Amino acid sequence: MKTQTFYSNGKLLITGEYVVLDGAKALALPTKFGQSLVVKSGKNYQIKWTSFDADKSVWFEDVILFEDIKQKNTNENYASIKNTLIEILHQAFIQNPTFLEKEGYEIETHLTFPRLWGLGTSSTLINSIGDWLEIDAFELLQKSFGGSGYDIACAKSNSPLVYHLENEKPHFKPIHFDPSFKENIHFVYLNQKQNSKLAIANYMSKHHHVNAVISKINTITYETINCKEGKEFAKLMENHEVIMSDVLEIQTIKEKVFLDFKGVIKSLGAWGGDFVMVISKDNPKEYFKNKGYNVVLSYEEMIL
Repeated sequence: MKTQTFYSNGKLLITGEYVVLDGAKALALPTKFGQSLVVKSGKNYQIKWTSFDADKSVWFEDVILFEDIKQKNTNENYASIKNTLIEILHQAFIQNPTFLEKEGYEIETHLTFPRLWGLGTSSTLINSIGDWLEIDAFELLQKSFGGSGYDIACAKSNSPLVYHLENEKPHFKPIHFDPSFKENIHFVYLNQKQNSKLAIANYMSKHHHVNAVISKINTITYETINCKEGKEFAKLMENHEVIMSDVLEIQTIKEKVFLDFKGVIKSLGAWGGDFVMVISKDNPKEYFKNKGYNVVLSYEEMIL
């Protein structure tokens, strides 16, 4: 078997975080960062797995037996990452059992962004496994990890897209979104990775009045796509924050940490961690670096 390589894009959800799970239309952007999956032949009916971070350091290394995958033998003595991989690969085996008819594999994953950034370490992996085994990556995500699936859509797409769920099925279409004011948009890493599963569970416990906000978020999504001016864009993002703050019963990140910032700050994905989007007249790098946030990327550096 020759070496096979698969690459998937990372993702940022600009509008519709959380409510995308309930059918809201969301604007999602694939990133210039992502992850590749390299598959070679192996032996002993096992997978020798090595995962590399962006700095080429190994962040996970282990051997996974075919038998563990078939039987879904997770074990509390295993590293949690190994158990997660067994769950994903067991679901992949259900969707395509033939991949465990080989003698074995050596698999490497290579991130082009630091693992803790939260740009889609799991979704890029799941999408690439889907490509490798020619199975439906959305189903693989749904039955192993859960989530809305917008991140799988980004992993596959090389342009911005509008994503929504209808009868629990993913729908997405590429759109043109290249704001003329993009030099006023930056992305700041908040120095803490969020657990998507926990964030979703917290949302589900609070989303009793969510239907009323879905149409508001849909309107914001479409107005954002058609937006021609930075000022209007900033206002839309500010409104979005206020609506979601109300749904989640959580303070906005600006109220909580950056009250003195001149500009708009919008949470992306799970609130309280990963990246925020910053819209400001002046370059915000100095402000955030003074507060200890050293990862500040321009729109150009981040978005595909």
